[in-house]
Amino acid sequence: MERVRHTSVRRFGTYEVDPDSGELRKAGIRIKVQQQPLKLLEILLEHPGEVVTREELRARIWPDESFGDFDQAVNVAIAKLRGALGDSADNPRYIETIPRRGYRFIAEVAVLQRDSGKPEPAQETPATAGSPDSVATVAEQAMFRRWPAPLSWKIIGCSVLLLALLGLAVIRWRYHSPANASPDSPIRSLAVLPLENLSGDAQDYFADGMTDELITDLAQIGALRVISRTSVMPYKGARKSLPVVARELNVDAIVEGTVLRSGDQVRITAQLIQASVDKHLWAESYQGDLRNTLSLQKQVASAIADQIRIELTPRERAVLKNAKAVDPEAYEDYLKGRFFFNKRNSNEKAQRYFQQAIEKDPHYAPPYTGLADIYQLSDNPRLARESVKKALDLDNELAEAHNSLAELSYRFDRDWAGAAREFKRALELNPNYAPAHHWYSMYLAVVGRRQQALAEAQKAYELDPLSPVVGANLAKKLQENGQDDKAIDRAKRTLELEPSSAVTHAVLGIVYEDKKMYANAITEYKTALQLGGSPGEMRGLLGYVYAATGDLGNAGKMIRELKQLWPGYARAALDLAVIYSGLGQRDQAIYWLGKASEKEVGDLIEIGQDPHFVVLRSDQRFQALVKQVGVPQ
Repeated sequence: MERVRHTSVRRFGTYEVDPDSGELRKAGIRIKVQQQPLKLLEILLEHPGEVVTREELRARIWPDESFGDFDQAVNVAIAKLRGALGDSADNPRYIETIPRRGYRFIAEVAVLQRDSGKPEPAQETPATAGSPDSVATVAEQAMFRRWPAPLSWKIIGCSVLLLALLGLAVIRWRYHSPANASPDSPIRSLAVLPLENLSGDAQDYFADGMTDELITDLAQIGALRVISRTSVMPYKGARKSLPVVARELNVDAIVEGTVLRSGDQVRITAQLIQASVDKHLWAESYQGDLRNTLSLQKQVASAIADQIRIELTPRERAVLKNAKAVDPEAYEDYLKGRFFFNKRNSNEKAQRYFQQAIEKDPHYAPPYTGLADIYQLSDNPRLARESVKKALDLDNELAEAHNSLAELSYRFDRDWAGAAREFKRALELNPNYAPAHHWYSMYLAVVGRRQQALAEAQKAYELDPLSPVVGANLAKKLQENGQDDKAIDRAKRTLELEPSSAVTHAVLGIVYEDKKMYANAITEYKTALQLGGSPGEMRGLLGYVYAATGDLGNAGKMIRELKQLWPGYARAALDLAVIYSGLGQRDQAIYWLGKASEKEVGDLIEIGQDPHFVVLRSDQRFQALVKQVGVPQ
């Protein structure tokens, strides 16, 4: 098939390709791309939606290369091109691989034609012409374009800017007109989708941080259910329709938007969409200095609350109105810290950024809470306590800090009343804070309030439905309330979303064990161990089931492996006690529980409710140990 090349600027999303200048620009900012990847992109853009074969690419870009050299060259060019566009082969937004054939450009493309160097009015493909997104994109590019241009480009820029301003005026009129002033039905739940980063690939952490902060601000509105970040982040870059997303997250409305940072200036653009009918209700842009970013976010949250007619309490209005100025570099370090902490495998980097943020602005409270979370995970209660105290001294209305203090209070201090008080305070400050509902449910289970624990686990799930940890905890609370079949169903549904969730496999094993389906339990425990589940806990559970089925050989094997982990792995003592309890060897079980107590193993607080120790409950030594550990009666 013969390809015809047109001299034109082609736009997709926030990107533009100019064949004449050989430039790829994002929101008006030039992105460095080598000649061959850019040429490849130009060819794909000539025929969007069509398959461009590898043979055609070879003929047009690498005619003199051997087949072996060509294969390597095209693979490298595609990889570099995807890197420049922030695209992914597994979940493509722009370039789709057609196995054994070639590639296809799958995003919508707008075309700006030029004739003999004289500018013409911008013409777009029917798929994007006149859409709010295309107008907003032009506005973003016009306001942040920085490169020098010849006179003809200045004329084009002025024309585009005027068109953009006119378009935005029309959009504002539409969104603020009486017909669109409020949704057709009340909005009581929403999800903030990951804000799109328009500032270059290195600024992903900044856009993610803006998303987190906007969720946090909206979550403090008690009459509104706001989905947590864990459940919205999987939609980053996804090409699902908004009604589908709304059904999956069970919300009435969606907030989506962009973040554009240029030097010390930040622009946040957001729009509110009634999800069931995909109807735009409101759109607005906010621009300001980086130092005042927190204020911009609160303006967005307050505007959304006004649009959906939510009645705010005086405290909620005050929270959305008042924003402290923060050192821009400290704020940036904090966002980087949260970015790496949320990966769950980069805690060292996260800790370094939190500490840098504190050094640059010692009066900024959130980084102290970030450090406290890391210290708790590494079983360092002293440093965690110091960090939480500092955070609360600086900002006593920080829900995350009260939640961290609650966890410290009961797991390490055995201050049950204090923990309950702190959990309630955290939820007063942020009713939509899923981790507080999640941790509070586990606390309630430990103190024996199982029905309330289930209710809190259900609330956490409603706020964070895609989190495997939250889904697994809900299954566990169902099991603890005698609802084994519902627990199995919930665990299996969670595994459909995240098959590699070790904690969910472990919980499913516990439910099977409760139903005396021992073969199924063993399979799930082994899977959890292979997927990185607790090396001690999984062996303890396996050993207990082996003992219950009379498989003394494998039970002994688990004991030997746990003793190899001891004493470097303190929790192994508790898991050895589980197996010896299953074998009916009370003396050994009590001995190893004592060793776990000496090492201050935090999970000892659960032994009073743990069914694996039923045979020990009548033993006075066990009762004394329960009292010594501080387990609530």
